This record gives sequence, structure tokens and C-alpha cells, in this order.
Amino acid sequence: MVGPSRRMGGRLARRPRGTIMTRRLGALCALAVLAGIAADARGEGGAGKRRRPLPPEYGRVLLGEAGQGRMAPVAFDHWLHRARYTCRLCHVDIGFAMKAGATGIKPADNEAGYFCGACHDGKRTVDGRRIFEACGAGGERQACQRCHAVGLPVKPGTDFAAFARGLPRGRFGNGIDWEKAELDGQLKLVDELEGISIKRQSLTAQKDFALSPKLAGMPEIIFSHAKHTVWSGCEGCHPDIFVGVKRGATRYTMVEIFEGKYCGACHTSVAFPTLDCQRCHTRLVK
Repeated sequence: MVGPSRRMGGRLARRPRGTIMTRRLGALCALAVLAGIAADARGEGGAGKRRRPLPPEYGRVLLGEAGQGRMAPVAFDHWLHRARYTCRLCHVDIGFAMKAGATGIKPADNEAGYFCGACHDGKRTVDGRRIFEACGAGGERQACQRCHAVGLPVKPGTDFAAFARGLPRGRFGNGIDWEKAELDGQLKLVDELEGISIKRQSLTAQKDFALSPKLAGMPEIIFSHAKHTVWSGCEGCHPDIFVGVKRGATRYTMVEIFEGKYCGACHTSVAFPTLDCQRCHTRLVK
């Protein structure tokens, strides 16, 4: 055996570079799958479920635990909210923590116009419809069950299949290519909330740049600030997820990403998952 070549009929024939790259990329994807299974076994990234979430379930966050109070838990679907609002609006301006359950929302907070109550006040509108009011400490139980519905026979207000019909398809996650849907103008994202958001100044978009994997021969990662800032802005990533703003200042590994750190803070739970290796590893190494 001589490097990537093999003998055929007494002559050396070199394997196509694309075949080698595909195999290496396939090996990385296999590692991603194994890491996802290991995380599920530890109870991470899916409340201990071993199966891959169905498209309507991907990005679902359970708020509250059954048996802790009189109300059923809330099932928060990211797909329903990210179709209308940027990540930055909720996680920076309104102040939701990136980790499920870390915000500690109370009914009184909603009544005072914080967190869910910032939008769900019964006054704001979206697509010409008034947003229903979030329940508070003195709310009616029937109204509360619109969100506190886990385990109850409550029909969702929006059907996922009907919602996803006509949107560009993706291979993993929700089965929707959110980036393309935004680029094509199918999504009109709200990035500011009157009375809460501070008017932002536009910054010059940085050019795309390549990140070289440690595994020799793996396709390079092309990172686009322009694509990420549409949803998260600068504040969504810096400094909480990536401390430094200089390229190479923050060092991390794929194992850490699989564990939900750095890129994995979003790409293991809401944004397209790490199973979709070719969405990041896009440029072949020459």
C-alpha cells in the first residue's frame, strides 16, 4: 500500500480525492451520532430520550416539572417563535437564559411585563392578530392551559405540518432550512420590541473566514458572521459563548461542541444540529 494509491494491473492508480474526503466527513458524522447517543444516555440534549426528536419536537423546551405545582409544564416550541422573532430579541433584549429552566420565570413576572409577558400582554399584535395574554398569579386556569398543556388534551394553536408546508426543506432538526427561508423573504423577523429594545447601530459585516479542523484532510469550516448576526447579532455569541472577539482567541474542540458548548450552545438544540456536518465543513482542503 503506498499512501492513498493502490496497484491495478501493475500500475499505481490514485484514489479520487473526493472519495477520501467523503469518507473522512462520514467518519466525523459517525462520531457526531455516537456523541449524540452518549449525551442522550446521560440525559443531556433531550431529557434522556434515546431517539432522535421528530421535526415538531426539535427545539422543544419543557418549562416546569410535573408534580412541582398545580399547573402542568409548558412546552415551548422554538420553531413557532423563531419564524417571527430573532434569537437576539428573546435572549438579549428580553433576557431569557440560554439554558432551559435557568431563567426562573414566575407568574408575577409575566404580569409585570417581563419574559413571556413582554409580548404576551394581550395588546401587542403579530400578523394582524392580537397576541394572547400570558397567565399570571391571578389568571384563570382555562387561559393558563393554553401554554401549561403538557400531558393534557389541548390542541396546539398552530399545526406544525401546515406551518412547514411551502418552506424550504432541511435534512435534520425541524426539517426546515431556516437560513434559506429568511434569505428568500419567507420569514419576516422582528428584531426590536418597542419599550424594551434599545435602537441598535449597524456594524460593518465581517467577511467569511475558514476554520481549519484538527483532523488532517477534513473539509474546512466556512464561518459567516453575516448569516449568524441576522438571528443572534453580536450579543448572542459574545461574550457569553465566545469570550474573545479576535479570531482564534477562543479554542474549543468538537467534543465540547457535542456537549453543548460554544457552537453547540445552539447547534445541539435549536439551530441545525451537529449531525448535519456538511453545513459547516464545506470547503475541501487542497
